[in-house]
Amino acid sequence: MTADRRDLAPMRPVDRKPLYEQVSDRLREFIDVYQLQPGDRLMSERELAQQLNVGRSSIREAITALRARGMVEVRHGDGIYLLERSDDLLDSLAAELVQTHLDHPAIWETRQALETQCARLAATRASNDDIAELRGAIVQMQAEIDSGGAGLAGDRRFHAGVARASHNPILIRLLESMRKALDRTSETSLTRAGQPTRSLRDHRAIIDAIEARNPTEAAEEMLRHLVTTTDALIEDGQLRPAD
Repeated sequence: MTADRRDLAPMRPVDRKPLYEQVSDRLREFIDVYQLQPGDRLMSERELAQQLNVGRSSIREAITALRARGMVEVRHGDGIYLLERSDDLLDSLAAELVQTHLDHPAIWETRQALETQCARLAATRASNDDIAELRGAIVQMQAEIDSGGAGLAGDRRFHAGVARASHNPILIRLLESMRKALDRTSETSLTRAGQPTRSLRDHRAIIDAIEARNPTEAAEEMLRHLVTTTDALIEDGQLRPAD
């Protein structure tokens, strides 16, 4: 496939003073809108400059930034080709962290940011079915703990349910791409003495805030739950602190 200018609708122009970061964002939008795949050719620098109404120097800077991220390749005399989509790069980054740095604080920090926003959105968007799923996860986790387990399956079901209740497909995809890392963080946490019961209590507070349609409280309860867990693991030496 070749993304020829004559076949495509114009891209949204940059509406402020051109900056290469803005141009890079527009190019990523272009790739997503037209569902370009690795191996597809983008427009030439001249055509891109005309479409975005910016100078060719801004286009070159943007392409350089995308090259540095491994997204595109410039073949002199041939054109600009897509190597990887941005979502593929995210999957690769998450996989690399999981394989080499399971105790890396970046995983925990990212989880705190994403899941806090999921809880905030869930408090305004969760359907009755979403609420029922979260309550079901609470019941499952309680049953696991009562039988002497760590509550891992119920915990995973709960956190995945909060993400789905956000009804934000990007947040859901981001967390799914990190699923293996998140499972390992939960396992590290829930195998500590007393943590399953503490986590279950936190989960109940989170779902109560979601069901009460209180986004601020839902976000605060989720953040407190995840930060408290992280701090406890650092104190126990199971997680190295950020550099």
